[in-house]
Amino acid sequence: RVLSAHRTPDATAEFARGAADRGLRVIIAGAGGAAHLAGVIAAHTWLPVLGVPIQSKLQGLDSLLSTAQMPGGIPVGTLAIGEAGAKNAALLAAAILATSDDTIRQKLQAFRRKQSETVLAVKLPR
Repeated sequence: RVLSAHRTPDATAEFARGAADRGLRVIIAGAGGAAHLAGVIAAHTWLPVLGVPIQSKLQGLDSLLSTAQMPGGIPVGTLAIGEAGAKNAALLAAAILATSDDTIRQKLQAFRRKQSETVLAVKLPR
């Protein structure tokens, strides 16, 4: 769902407050610039919130700081800027879910094994 901490604050708060009741178990929030989305969501839910800073005019540094600099008591798990952060947020969410879901755990373990095998199969030129 597309939300904005600044442009749709009521809808964002409503989304976060009802997330657990709708069966969500982890939330990934990506935002750029004054990236307060993950923090606003975290303020309205007890669920784990993973924040992905999006590339911006300042190479995403403003987004990273806005996502990471949360006051004590309202945690946001902040990932890397951009595509790598988005991929890792998905994998971290899967790992969180895998602690109580054997199917997800098995798929995550298979993904990690395949990833390792792919790297080890690379042949360097001689």
